[in-house]
Amino acid sequence: MNYCKEKLSYENILAEYRKGCKKTETIGMEYERLPIDKETNEAASYYGFWGVCELLKEFARIDNWDYLLDRDEIIGLKKLHDTITLEPGAQIEYSIEPQKTVTDLKNKIESIDSTLNVLLDKYGIKLINYGVSPISTYKKIKLIPKRRYKYMADYLWGILSDVMMRETAGIQVGIDYSSEEDAMNKLRIASLMSPFMTAIFANSSIRGGVDTGYKSFRALAWLNTDNERCGFAMDLTKGNDFTNYINNVMEAPMIFITRNNKIVNINGKITFKQFLKYGYQGYQAEMEDYKLHANLYFPDVRLRQFVEIRNHDCVGNGLEYSIPAIYKGIMYNKDAMDEIDYLLKNISPRDIEEFRFHVPRTALDTKIKNILVKDIAVEILNIAYQSLDSKGDNDSEFILPIMELTKQGLTPGDIQYETGKVVNG
Repeated sequence: MNYCKEKLSYENILAEYRKGCKKTETIGMEYERLPIDKETNEAASYYGFWGVCELLKEFARIDNWDYLLDRDEIIGLKKLHDTITLEPGAQIEYSIEPQKTVTDLKNKIESIDSTLNVLLDKYGIKLINYGVSPISTYKKIKLIPKRRYKYMADYLWGILSDVMMRETAGIQVGIDYSSEEDAMNKLRIASLMSPFMTAIFANSSIRGGVDTGYKSFRALAWLNTDNERCGFAMDLTKGNDFTNYINNVMEAPMIFITRNNKIVNINGKITFKQFLKYGYQGYQAEMEDYKLHANLYFPDVRLRQFVEIRNHDCVGNGLEYSIPAIYKGIMYNKDAMDEIDYLLKNISPRDIEEFRFHVPRTALDTKIKNILVKDIAVEILNIAYQSLDSKGDNDSEFILPIMELTKQGLTPGDIQYETGKVVNG
């Protein structure tokens, strides 16, 4: 029989989210890119003398980063509060410590890039700002040796879950919340915005060397990964609280837990709610189990000790900084959030839910309630820009390039349409 250190209670879980309440207004950013071979444009491998693992080892030695390990395997690097981690197909992700300004985020990313780029040339690898692997498909991309990824790959049942895991790259933003009410309002507003933001930053039409017919194949992959843990974290009406969110997370089937650095496979046999009440094979729920389970819950917008917004294709040419700037402008200005509510007041949550299934194919050309998404998208960007500009916030400048593109009805992928531009531009 196995016993935990301390029995987990619902109140313990609730307290974890309440710890997130803070007065700061910082912006966090997780920035994934696809490593590809400079000669062949195929996905670069984690393995081998010139692989991504060896690249990280040398980068760690040069720039004094610590290894992140799974057993003895390198799965990422850490330096103070910043990390460089690997997604299942060796996609390289920077997780940048939250900053007060987008300019500060940009400076930190460029500082890391300045060292890494020299090594990328040496290893014959380039990082591309695109939402899906443009040449190699998942059958040719090996999982990195991180144990959780094998269990995820075996469990996730959607027809495109392997594409999501091994081929895709995105950009995520973290936003602070000051109270439970503020957290849930930001989660709701960001969820309402979610398919519009996916449309604005659609950048993954080329896959396997051909045009898929989808503006965002990455978004399509997420729609076909696992309906029990993807999509929206809760209904999009007002009046939700931490309890609503926790209940939804706990209704999702569990994939695994860890004990003494060993993985105990659950493979969807029980939900976390059942685990909390009854345990599993002698194991009782601990806080780390809940944190792991919540991290394996993949809605477009999810709650941690901040609001994490996850629904954007990777983009480049400066547009990567448009994403945090937009959320800064809206989420840290109550008037701006109210304007988003007013803008979308005649669009029901059901309309939003249905609309998100059309966005991957047609992006800004999609219609919702007979209104062109491009027109709503332009208004969202205007609200964000005016919010920052009215405060004299220089981060407003980061919104202008994507605003210009959106006004023309273009997405980042539209200007990277040919494969050559995708892998070189």
